[in-house]
Amino acid sequence: MARRSAPPGSGPAYVPKNPAVGRRLVDPDESAFSRFLREEVWAPEKLPGNISIVTGVGVFFADALLMVVHMYRVSH
Repeated sequence: MARRSAPPGSGPAYVPKNPAVGRRLVDPDESAFSRFLREEVWAPEKLPGNISIVTGVGVFFADALLMVVHMYRVSH
């Protein structure tokens, strides 16, 4: 069966009709740190990678803590 295409002139389906919809106004008094958190940490397109990094770092430190506790118990 043939695939149906979108009507002519409809544009790509993934582009919103109004690009300003969903955007928040930028606070002029926002600090550089707050802007960094908003744009780099909490941004939806970067969140999966950030969660992966936090998970890896958390597992690393949990393992290091378990090793220290184990070595302490073995030596005493």
